[in-house]
Formats: sequence, structure tokens, C-alpha cells
Amino acid sequence: MRFTMFFNATLAVFATTAGLAYGADWNQWRGPNRDSQLAEKEWPDALNGRMKLVWEKPHAPSYSGPISQDGMVFTTETIDKTNEKVTAYDLKSGKVVWEKEWPGAMAVPFFAASNGDWIRSTPAVSGDKLLVLGMRDVLVCLDTKTGKENWRLDFPSKTGSPLPAFGAVCSPLIDGDTAYVQSGGALVKVSMEDGEVLWSSLEDTKGMMSSGSFSSPVIATLAGERQLVVQTRQALCGVDMKTGNVLWQQPIQSFRGMNILTPVIKGDRIFNTAHSGKAQLFEISKEGDQWSVEEIWSQKSQGYMSSPVLIGDTIYLHQKNQRATALGTEDGEIRWTSSPFGKYWSMATNGQKILALDNSGELLLVTPSSVALEIDDRMKVADDSWAHIAIQDDMVIIRDLNALKVYQWK
Repeated sequence: MRFTMFFNATLAVFATTAGLAYGADWNQWRGPNRDSQLAEKEWPDALNGRMKLVWEKPHAPSYSGPISQDGMVFTTETIDKTNEKVTAYDLKSGKVVWEKEWPGAMAVPFFAASNGDWIRSTPAVSGDKLLVLGMRDVLVCLDTKTGKENWRLDFPSKTGSPLPAFGAVCSPLIDGDTAYVQSGGALVKVSMEDGEVLWSSLEDTKGMMSSGSFSSPVIATLAGERQLVVQTRQALCGVDMKTGNVLWQQPIQSFRGMNILTPVIKGDRIFNTAHSGKAQLFEISKEGDQWSVEEIWSQKSQGYMSSPVLIGDTIYLHQKNQRATALGTEDGEIRWTSSPFGKYWSMATNGQKILALDNSGELLLVTPSSVALEIDDRMKVADDSWAHIAIQDDMVIIRDLNALKVYQWK
């Protein structure tokens, strides 16, 4: 009897302690699973009066999304169009833990200059290692506790790849003791221990409209096989993670190679849409050693830079025409289309609500609906924000173009 009482008390203490522990860290591009999904946890039904600014720190410009791990938040910036810098903060207090800076800026072509020439790639963190991909296609590995540089990999110097005309954009993907990056010349697998290149695949041509991927890879199990799902400037591809062999490939129609979105996975199916192309759902299958790609449906909706979120049987997408829309996954039916917003949304969802950060700095709290865009509340949280929103427990982390802001909600 005493043992039973002790056991039950221990369980109660464990349950209480677990409830206070950190949730899944927002440790990379689009969160823990690179799909902007968080485990179901109740979110507030309003923003105003429920969300307060805890701290704010000024920064030079960046389009990198902030990431968090173990109570720390990491952000990047480009200083005076000369240097790149990473800063680690204590998430709750805003105290600087460490800073690291290096030369690394570059200018983009004149017709893209209105979108800035500062760092774009969102870092990734795992354990004691932080990966940062700079504009000049240099991958730097830092110690998360001290900022000490472990190694750096200069892709143009090491592999002879071209310097991406628009700067490096792909956000690194860490998987165990290796990482995957779409560099200016190829998809590359890298050792997390020392930065050694383990293989290269999907080599690009050296033209401005074909080299330097705009998308970031994800990991998915398709037809029973775990693999990388990768967007080049021209195609959607499945890649063997051990060998780099291309398992399957599907051409994607896009204007000047602006095939940007992170693909959305649903079972063995993949959703994609590109600038001036179309929205498509593909099913991936395998018979024997032969892979095949079947288009399940296509329709007129055109994405651009904003990666969608999937909730149940509905895809929520911010389009090139600046309107949000909801698409049925089974048939591609347009369930509703909104009036215009800004040029970019970053979104996160707990399955019950969507937080959508407009590039104008307005944060929207949305209830998913198959009938219309249902906005529960809206709140100004930034002046200009193209960086992806991040959420850590009850903290909402916003990278304004010239500041890092941490909000807390009740």
C-alpha cells in the first residue's frame, strides 16, 4: 500500500514537472517539423489584451526567422552591408548570451534590390551546434552555449559552385549527425562533426535563373521510404538520404525559376504551387524499384513566397495576388478567397488556430474555416517583417526588419 501511494505521488510530481517543461523547440525553418505545426495546445482567443511585449532589442536588417532551443533564442543580421552577425539571447529576459560576427555581405541584382540585400536563410540548431548559412553561401557551425566557431564551409571555394546571384536562401536541415543544404550549385549533405561534404546531388547550371535554390528541403516518408523532398528552381524531387541518388523528379512550371515554397506533405501526397505556375497535388508511389509521380489535381491558384499550412483536409495559402485562400486537399476546390493583404505571410498553427504574420507587421489570429477567412483578432507587432514567425511555449517571437521582439500571451 505504501508503495502504491509513493508510486502515485511520484506520477503526480512527474506530471506537474512535465507540464512546466519547455515544449517542442522552434529550432529551424518553420518549426520542429518544418511544417509550421505545433502539438495541440490551447491558444488564446484574442491578441489585444492577451499578448504583451516582454522585451525588444534593436538589430540591423535580416530576413532570417528567429529560432529557439533550451530557453535561448538566436537571430541574425547584416551590418552596414559588410558583416553578418549572430546573437544568442536568453528567451525570457532578453539578456545577451553571446555574439559572433564575420565578413559576409553581398549585393543582389538591381531588379531585386527593393527586397533588400541582407541575410535570408533561417538557421538551424540541434544539441550544441547552430548552423548559419550566410548570403555568400558560407555555412558556419557555432557552439550554442558560447558562440565559438566549430567549422565553416565556403561552398564556392570548397566545391567550385557559383555564388548565388540573389544570395543564399535555403534554410539548413539537420538530421542527426548530418545536415542538408541547397547551396548555389547543388544539394549537399554535410557532416555536423567537421563540415565535410559527404555527397552532392541535383547539380545546378550556372545561370542566374537556374542556380541557387529558393526553397528549403523537408524529410518525408513516401511510399514507405524516408527521403528528402527538395525543390530546385525547376523541379520537385525525392532524394535518397544516404546516397544522394534522385529517386523521382517532377518538373514545376514557374516564372524565372521562382519555385520557392516549402512543399506540404500529406501521406504519400505533396502539394506545391509556384509563381506564375499552378497549384498541384502529386502522389508518389513505388513498384519494385520504379518510382512514379501522378498528378492528382491541378488548378489556377498561384503561390509565391509564403509557404502554406495544412489542417485536416484543407490547405491555407497566401498567394502571389496577396489574397489568402483555402483549398480542399481531395480535389483542389477553392473553398474561399479573401481580399488582399500584404505581399507575404508566415504562418503557424496548433490545429485549432492559425497565427499569420503579414509582412506589414500585422499579426492575425485566424480560426480555420471551409467557408470564409475568419479573423478573430489582429494586432500590430512590427513595422516590416519578412522573417518567419516563431513560437516557443507561450512566447511569440517576431523578427522585425530592425529589431527582435518577444511577446508573451496569457
